[in-house]
Amino acid sequence: MPEIDITDKIGYTLLKKGIIDFETLEKSLKLKDSDDNKKNRKNLGQILVSEFGADHDAVFREVANLYAFREIYLADEKTDDGRIAFVKKLVDALPEQQRDMMVQAKMLPFKYDERQPDKLVIVAADPTDRNLPVVARSFSVKKYEICYVRLKDLQGLMEKVVPAQNEFLKLLQQDGEMKVDDGSTTGEDLVDEEVLEAEINKSALVNLFEGCLVEAVRRDVSDVHIVPAEGHKTNFLFRVDGNLQVWHCQENTMPEAVMAVVKDRTKNVDRFEREMTQDGFIQRVIDGHQLRFRVSIMPIVTTEFSTKFESCVIRVLDDRKVITDLEKLGLQGPARAFFYKAIQKPQGIIILTGPTGSGKSTTLIAALYQVIDPTVNVLTIEEPVEYIIKGARQLKIGPKMGFEQAIRGILRHDPDIVLVGEMRDKITAETAIKLANTGHLVFSTLHTNDAPSAVARLYKMGIEPFLIAYAINIIVAQRLIRTLCKKCKEPVDSSDFNDLMKFGFSEEELSSHTFYKAVGCDKCNGGYKGRAAIHEALFFTKQIKNMILNAGEKVDENGIREQAAKDGMWTLRRSGMERMMEGTTTLEEIISTTVEDE
Repeated sequence: MPEIDITDKIGYTLLKKGIIDFETLEKSLKLKDSDDNKKNRKNLGQILVSEFGADHDAVFREVANLYAFREIYLADEKTDDGRIAFVKKLVDALPEQQRDMMVQAKMLPFKYDERQPDKLVIVAADPTDRNLPVVARSFSVKKYEICYVRLKDLQGLMEKVVPAQNEFLKLLQQDGEMKVDDGSTTGEDLVDEEVLEAEINKSALVNLFEGCLVEAVRRDVSDVHIVPAEGHKTNFLFRVDGNLQVWHCQENTMPEAVMAVVKDRTKNVDRFEREMTQDGFIQRVIDGHQLRFRVSIMPIVTTEFSTKFESCVIRVLDDRKVITDLEKLGLQGPARAFFYKAIQKPQGIIILTGPTGSGKSTTLIAALYQVIDPTVNVLTIEEPVEYIIKGARQLKIGPKMGFEQAIRGILRHDPDIVLVGEMRDKITAETAIKLANTGHLVFSTLHTNDAPSAVARLYKMGIEPFLIAYAINIIVAQRLIRTLCKKCKEPVDSSDFNDLMKFGFSEEELSSHTFYKAVGCDKCNGGYKGRAAIHEALFFTKQIKNMILNAGEKVDENGIREQAAKDGMWTLRRSGMERMMEGTTTLEEIISTTVEDE
């Protein structure tokens, strides 16, 4: 039997352990031996991770094992302020070129070996990277040892030692404060395009916008707002954890120039159109990840009537935030059992309700991932498509096929499971409900305040009561609440217990749980960091169905609410109270997000 070289051995080991399949191995070996790779000199592990999306840590743990690199578990090591200061001192002493190479190679000096004090231990997520020896020699030590460490562990340490630079903002700082001519507009319909072009050509504007996109992704921003103001100003605002905050105010620059830069970098929009709404998108690779940004531009009125100003909102679409595991949604109490029961039925409709930005799509996608498998045809109709759902066929809405046409045509496309982005009118709602009544499992959203009012809304749309009663499996109302920062939250004083009791907590609940208040520190936004969902799940029991069938001229929302409570439904406020007892959020947050239970 011919001897297997080490590269084949890596591929064979990964295949044997189920980390990759045979087809992937075959393609990666071909790529490794290709002429293109002779210039890049990537090894098999690097090709599998970068080109075929293999799990980085699973691949390089086996690579490290085969090449006899020692593995270090950062969880078992001291990574206190003293260790960080030691690592930072060595990193800061590196020339800039070597520091960039170190970040690129995903490596860090970590400690001196306990048994050999003159030997530096260097940790790396890929111990086979060919730049490691070059950087290691730059630390000016006699001996060094490369050890393998998991990428997800190393990234946390790296952020503390070498915070990611925003190259665009760095260039902006080097250029100094941007000063541009005021420019002028002549007449109501005219913008001096030459003056505008001169401002656009200032690289500072481009750097500002590109830097803004990078910063938005790194700060976990959901939306970027670019809003013109009087006096040649443009405000850049970030929505973080549901609240808007000013990031930058661009002064002494024509707002039209800022908007022209945005439009030039956005696909599907016309830079010279200033009187109608426009929708487009941007794609960028930021920190090694492909990201999409959905852009909405609308004309607005200010006190400067002769100027055609536009407002721009950019939604950050980061696929890394897509939740595919329903458990991670944090459904509480009876809502969890009701929801699982509803999506496991072979047919019927699951409706999510709530205002814009309440996480309805996130919940629907997570639910969809529970029922997707190769034996079923999953179709989605969304406008626009925000996230790519693996295993689903996502229909493209465009000028030649509108939302209404798509939903009518979907019946002829042999679906098993359908996601209808939104039931926006009678036609959409009726078709979605008919799909649910003819053996299909349907997921959709509706804009209402709570679960019982969704029934009344469908009834007022003109949907027959028997269709509503027999088609719907569950209606879930959802809200997002800000969660407390774990570093600075503090227990509430006993003087606040009176307010908590007025809100509905019992003395027993107050004595058996710790309630917290928001404080604020340098790691959070006024005491809050991140968001969590609260739910109100109206499961369609026989009693609820009978109430809808016997509704007559008007649906009794209060009656449905009372029956649902008897069946075990938690209201949004009750769900919020549970979050407070978990120590996740505050009384103020629940009061501002929910309404009083009737």
